[in-house]
Order: sequence, then structure tokens, then C-alpha cells
Amino acid sequence: MSYSAKELIKQRKSVRSFDGKGITEEDRRRLGDYIASLENPFGVPVTLRLLDAAEHRLSSPVIVGENTYLAGKVKRMGQYEIAFGYSLEKACIYALSLGIGTVMLAATLSRNTFEQAMDVKEDEVLPAASPVGYPAKKPSLREGMMRKAIKADERIAFCELFFDGDFEKKLTEEAAGDLREALEAVRWAPSAGNQQPWRAVADGGRVHFYERRSMKESSLGDIQKVDLGIALAHFEMAMEEEGVFGRFVSVNPGIKTPERTEYIITYERIS
Repeated sequence: MSYSAKELIKQRKSVRSFDGKGITEEDRRRLGDYIASLENPFGVPVTLRLLDAAEHRLSSPVIVGENTYLAGKVKRMGQYEIAFGYSLEKACIYALSLGIGTVMLAATLSRNTFEQAMDVKEDEVLPAASPVGYPAKKPSLREGMMRKAIKADERIAFCELFFDGDFEKKLTEEAAGDLREALEAVRWAPSAGNQQPWRAVADGGRVHFYERRSMKESSLGDIQKVDLGIALAHFEMAMEEEGVFGRFVSVNPGIKTPERTEYIITYERIS
């Protein structure tokens, strides 16, 4: 990785206002090559494509000045929402390294045209898509109002999201040690409605991730599991930048969980 993932994660903001010029051919090629090479650690097939908005009649009522979309589809199978969020977010972070803005959209898409453009089959789903382009110099009034409404620049406190051993003991930034920056990268991940559904328990060489559900599941699946996939991508990228490598495994530790909190997956260090 020739850029700092941790710095990009800190800079990452949802962009809904674009300059209308479209991305250059060189940046389109680079981003296209990157998404073609993307893999996820969950063994779920995820397909990402760059689509011309005018050609496919793609639109969103909350976006201004877009020419291109990054759309994705995934096969409905175990952990598909997590794999999708992980893959799309890694593409968005790479796009940011090229100066390209993104924002993940689920409910505010011309869904039929996106599904047609992506040739979504019966056993597949298109959970979200993102416009890609260079940010406008000044965000639209609507964008400013939306960010204010969901408190987009605010996050839940570190010790309210992360725990030490079990959910009875809060994890402080000081006690987090070499996990601190990776967990901070999780904390600043984007999420639907800025609900921040991730919770994590540090447990020796493992970190157990949980979903605290606050939204209902839809025909697209559990959109908050997509958010968990985004957070897991942030965590892994930040850890690897620290020289720590691991894998995601399903080893539910049986820790007593708060209400509406569900075990998702565990990160296990391997080096």
C-alpha cells in the first residue's frame, strides 16, 4: 500500500456534491484495476463495477454533479453483507487516495436501473452503490443539512464502543495498547444514519466484533452488517499498517452480551 490507510480513514467523509466533470481516464483505469483485484477474507463473491450514470440512467435524489457510480452486487450466502461492506469500503478508501470522493447509498438509489445495469440475479443482491467523482468546492445546502441532521462529524466515545475481556469492563485508549489506532479507525467508519453499530471486546490476541442492532433488516439484508464490514476493513488496514497481520475467524467466545447485541466475527493475530 503506497499511501497511509490510517490517514485516509481519518480524512474519509461522505461526499454528495461533485464538480460535474467526471474522473479522468487515468484515475478510472487505476480504480478499475484496483476493484478487479479486490478479494475479501470471508469467501463470498462480490462484484464491483464502474458505471456511467447517463448510459444506465442511474441517479440519486441526494447527489449533485455525479457522472459515474461504483456499484456492487453479492451472492446471498453466509456473511454476504459483511463481505460486501468490506469490499466496497476498501474500494472507497483507494478512491480517496486518488482524490476521488464517495458516499455509500442504499435507500436513495434508482434501484431498478442499478440492478439492471449490474445484472442482479435472483440469488444476488445490490446492497449499496456510491457515486465517484471529484468533490465540489462547496457542498450543496442539502448535503450540509443532511450531515448536520445525522451528526456526521460526531462519534460515540471510545470506551462506550470497546471493551476489555467482556462487556462489563470498558476499554480505555491507554489500555488498548497497539490496538488503539485500529480501534480508532473502526470508530470513525461511516455507517447508515451514523448509528455506529459496531462493538468490540479485546481478548488477549483476539478481538471479538459484535453488532448492536438499531435498524430493522430489509429485503436487501441487514444493512448494519454492511456497516460492520466497513469497520472490519478499517481495522484490518490499520493493523497491517502497524505491521500486525491476522485473520477473521468464527469462534464465538460465549461472552454475555447486552440487549440487541450479536456476535459477528473474531480477528485473530497470526504475526
